[in-house]
Amino acid sequence: MKTHNKWLTAPLAAGLSAALLSGCGTEQGGSGDSGNGIRVGMSDEIVATDPAAGYDPGSWLLFNNVFQSLLAFPKGGSEPEPEAADKCGFATGSTVYSCTLRDGLTFSNGNKLTSEDVKFSFERALKIADPSGPAPLLATIKSIETPDEKTVVFHLKVPDATFPSKIASGAGSIVDHREYPADALRTDGKATGSGPYKLDSFSATEATFSANPGYKGTAQRKNDAVTLKLYGGDRSALSKALTDGDVDVAYRGLSAEDIATLETSETTDDKGIEVVQGSSAEVQHLVFNMKDPVAGKLGVRQAIAHLVDREALVEGVYKSTATPLYSIVPAGIAGHNTAFYDTYGAPDKAKAKKALRAAGITAKVKLTLWSTPSRYGPSTDQELKAIAEQLNASGLFDADVQSVPYDQYEKDIAAGKYGVYVKGWVPDYPDADNFTTPFFGEGNVLGNHYENATITGSLLPRTAAAPDRAATADEYGKLQDLVAEQLPLLPLWQGKQYAVARQDVTGLEWTLDASTVFRFWEIRKG
Repeated sequence: MKTHNKWLTAPLAAGLSAALLSGCGTEQGGSGDSGNGIRVGMSDEIVATDPAAGYDPGSWLLFNNVFQSLLAFPKGGSEPEPEAADKCGFATGSTVYSCTLRDGLTFSNGNKLTSEDVKFSFERALKIADPSGPAPLLATIKSIETPDEKTVVFHLKVPDATFPSKIASGAGSIVDHREYPADALRTDGKATGSGPYKLDSFSATEATFSANPGYKGTAQRKNDAVTLKLYGGDRSALSKALTDGDVDVAYRGLSAEDIATLETSETTDDKGIEVVQGSSAEVQHLVFNMKDPVAGKLGVRQAIAHLVDREALVEGVYKSTATPLYSIVPAGIAGHNTAFYDTYGAPDKAKAKKALRAAGITAKVKLTLWSTPSRYGPSTDQELKAIAEQLNASGLFDADVQSVPYDQYEKDIAAGKYGVYVKGWVPDYPDADNFTTPFFGEGNVLGNHYENATITGSLLPRTAAAPDRAATADEYGKLQDLVAEQLPLLPLWQGKQYAVARQDVTGLEWTLDASTVFRFWEIRKG
């Protein structure tokens, strides 16, 4: 699997049935009781407008609102439901997946959407295989059949019960085969989809969207238009835009300090601003290079696990905009346990010393923690320094922190230059598979030289093949316990998701859930 681009930027301020899934009381899309246009600001960039290239939070925000997928995650839910499809389901086993399209689907340009477009979209993403694209999520597709213009049949290489969740993500965006080249990316900055909104304009600083009158799906728009202002990583500018009234909503990018200040400031009340908190499955880990001469020693990793105080980190550095994480599968995702707390407990200097001595280490352990705030946010350096201070306070470590730009950071990790470094993750879909296979499967994205035959040869294939996702809890429990024992990484925190808005804005609670889908259509002003 290639390097993944949906790494976390900063903490932001039901099993599938083998039977056919059908729309559960959903209504046809449309403007409904539309309100005024909404102005949303975020500090993330939109890297791509072509679904074959974008694999970052900003781009997927655009995809989720402009394009349709066969399935989509309902607000507050983690089990995908039909969207462009009328029904979908597995045949016997988990290697053949069929969907029947809704009647009357059209793209925003008026062209008819058929099974040909669905087949084209998936095959195109796989053929282009852009290094910054979502092709790895679609890698289990062997072939696609279209018996008629409303039916799509996916044949998978291996049993993959998570396939519905994968195609419900931005990776499943359906494009018009008449407007997108089959073997190259679209380069005009435009987007043609069949989702609730049309992309009217796009630049490095702003994207504008209007209601797509031909949309047919489950979304009920509460507004007619959205202007998305992009602040290119400038969190101060985003915060000022909100307090000055230049945007109605600030999403993705306010620092922990900004959130804490806005929650308590009298100025916030005076200006009619409120903080809306939602659930999130975004996580951050401390990663260990298993071939490093220092971090590669289990005793060193165990000592670190016994010393890191997560409570102090989330309170002191992140102002409680995150929660301590003791597992690789976050809370709120089926299969979550607390393997790292069960194994290492609360911070304990005596246990850390014992682990080092058992490994024959008697001198202070000299260690560098590597950080990259340009990707993971300005608090990352502060967080790593706090961890170094915790380690040094034990008298067992001599740790320092080095911070480098993201591009250099990734190159150095690939070259094996770092022993301990930070990684974060924005999930593609809310399933334990997305927190395990990318990290511990073949060609994993951590770049830390960790391999375990039990995980890759048994646990991951078995969990991937199980249609009843709730039934995978025991297997995922074994996997998490094994990772806690071998310590290729140390979970640090799970983010909370925030949006800050003017008090005349409603509906944000339906855009902030574990699916990470920011639903423009749920937001209403006035």
